[in-house]
Amino acid sequence: MGFQCGIVGLPNVGKSTLFNALTATQAAEAANYPFCTIEPNVGRVSVPDPRLDRIAVLAKSAKIIPTQLEFVDIAGLVRGASKGEGLGNQFLANIRETDAIIHVLRCFEDDDVTHVEGSVDPLRDAETVETELMLADLESLEKREVALNKRIRGGDKEAAQALEIMQAALKLLREGHPVRQLLAQASFSPEHRQILKTMQLLTAKPVLYVCNLNEGEVKTGNDWSNRVAAKAKSEGNDMVMITAAIEAEISTLAEEDKPDFLAQLGLEEAGLSRVIRAGYHLLGLISFFTVGPKEAHAWTVAKGASAPEAAGVIHTDFEKGFIRAETIAYDDFIACGGEAGAKDAGKMRLEGKEYRVHDGDIFHFRFNL
Repeated sequence: MGFQCGIVGLPNVGKSTLFNALTATQAAEAANYPFCTIEPNVGRVSVPDPRLDRIAVLAKSAKIIPTQLEFVDIAGLVRGASKGEGLGNQFLANIRETDAIIHVLRCFEDDDVTHVEGSVDPLRDAETVETELMLADLESLEKREVALNKRIRGGDKEAAQALEIMQAALKLLREGHPVRQLLAQASFSPEHRQILKTMQLLTAKPVLYVCNLNEGEVKTGNDWSNRVAAKAKSEGNDMVMITAAIEAEISTLAEEDKPDFLAQLGLEEAGLSRVIRAGYHLLGLISFFTVGPKEAHAWTVAKGASAPEAAGVIHTDFEKGFIRAETIAYDDFIACGGEAGAKDAGKMRLEGKEYRVHDGDIFHFRFNL
């Protein structure tokens, strides 16, 4: 199951500043020159979820443990990366290991911050990165197509199916479209998705656009971010607006000081919270909870996961010996004032191995070792 989002973009658009803010560290060096990030920096961040706090209050939990998401700060890409320009080979290798793409686009003017292309144009920048990723995918598939044809001549039926999917991907790439458009097709079966996943294509990964704006424009956006929003909508992708420098400042504040600081800026919450939640959604993840006097704990599973799979996230033995799951929906837990009230109201259910987890489910797993 994927948990890792790669932060990408051209040099000097705010990637490392965003990463530093996300992880509240200075692990990634933020400097005003290209390629200041040479090795990918990896950080795990807590996923904001007010439901966890409410559950903990009702259960009088001594400890709160949120679920986490992993972000990778990857060196800036430039034109020609697919041919090894700049740090292209390293960039492409690093991004290939991630599960989703957080694409940071510069939507602000600042004479003190250089732009590798000489001017600000987020749509051009998005096209530059996407084109390099498509060229890399195209080269990769064309090389593998030859090998698949050899296997087919040898009577390999699995290779024939893989070639059919590969040719559909090649057709899209040659027409200038990312492979993720295949995944948007209703006729593209789960089996086909799994075969495509094994190809590790860069443009098959889901994308979230993050527009980096000046402080005064982050609430309303500007012409550049409006264009990015339109692009994202046309592609079926999401877009979030932030001011990376402000987010970095917010991340250094004590928790009790953050609400006042955000209020002064006219913001209801930090942009980072929106980025993290959007990244979580991008990966197709949902949360379930376990709760008791000792701790309230959020856990992560993919949408559509079964109850035994959820139990296995906590401990592999729970999945192996799964019997059933005592289940309370989050809304019922809150409305009934906690577990005891939910039981009394008949809102606790016993679910078996076939049960599919719903976002917000609160579980007690019964298992036999």
